[in-house]
Amino acid sequence: MLDPIVNFFTRIFQWIGRGIGFAIGIILWPFLWLGRWYMHRGWILRAIVGAAILGLVGLYGYFIWNTQVWTNFNPNYVNAEVLAPPPGAKQEQVANEGTEGEVKSCTTSGIVTVAADLIDFNVNQNAWISSMILYKLGLFGLDWDHTPFLDNKASFQRGVHQSVRRTAVELVDTIGRVRGTSQIDQNLQDARGAVEFDEETWYFGLRPFGPKTPTPSFYRTAIGFYRAFNDRLLKCETVFNARADNLAKFVDRVASDLGSTSDILSNQVQNNNNGWFDPRADDRFWFAYGQLYGYYGFMKATRQDFQAVIETRGLGPLWDQLELQFQAALRIQPWIISNGREDGWIMPSHLTTMGFYMLRVRSNLVEIRSVLDR
Repeated sequence: MLDPIVNFFTRIFQWIGRGIGFAIGIILWPFLWLGRWYMHRGWILRAIVGAAILGLVGLYGYFIWNTQVWTNFNPNYVNAEVLAPPPGAKQEQVANEGTEGEVKSCTTSGIVTVAADLIDFNVNQNAWISSMILYKLGLFGLDWDHTPFLDNKASFQRGVHQSVRRTAVELVDTIGRVRGTSQIDQNLQDARGAVEFDEETWYFGLRPFGPKTPTPSFYRTAIGFYRAFNDRLLKCETVFNARADNLAKFVDRVASDLGSTSDILSNQVQNNNNGWFDPRADDRFWFAYGQLYGYYGFMKATRQDFQAVIETRGLGPLWDQLELQFQAALRIQPWIISNGREDGWIMPSHLTTMGFYMLRVRSNLVEIRSVLDR
């Protein structure tokens, strides 16, 4: 009596097995054909082709290793030792332009230190993924950002660099100048130009055709410019404008930058909530994570650089809350990123969660700005 049922399921599993075998056969056919072709060639051609294949395998191995190993990744990377001024440093108030706060010299800037350290983390302690040749080639011509594979670290690095790039602008335009009409500091200007270089240049390009200086080399030069600025600051040869109005501008720019990324997350959630099958969800998530990772360090450094303003305006409790919000956001590290419905059970919405924490950080920044405006 059960034989027809057993036979039915047996046939189903046989069909499934044949289908899987057929799919595997299609995938393996080009490799089998190449194997037969290779075995019928002369030894010189086989040696050349074999060396090329080994080189390609090694290149892919190096590429995959660098995309999966995140050296010195640590959300609590900013501590007292990182921000501590060098021995012998002193803080000197050079001038007061009639705005609450001070123009500091003869000590190093925590913001500049963090900027140099973040660039070093991105391009020296780790390989810069976005300009690697295999990342540029993609998966059979498909951009890695449009796949769920091997793009998380690249997106994270770009998010960190976005925070560095935004901060570089503020250092040049306001914080590194005594007043708006004073001369721009050349070290800060050179660093800004370096970090604003595009993210994807390899050693050779087509537009224009010819050899090029790769992206990481430009970013590395910014490290030297930032450290040179801090050296000059320590020698009392330049100034750091830690005034209340400049802090307000910087906080406002950071809040706007985070708001823009939050909008990108929102659009991805609304238009592509396909759960685990959204290939853009992971890079959207890790870009936002990287941006928060960078700004967390900058806000810790800002608290030190603008200590007088923060204490005078009573911003200590708000800044404590801001740092707690950053820490809460940076604890979200899912193994697989899902962009499901907000009320989903099997496929959660990690982008919604990240967007929520990002808006909490932004809300704290807006509140700090409102206090500074009073």
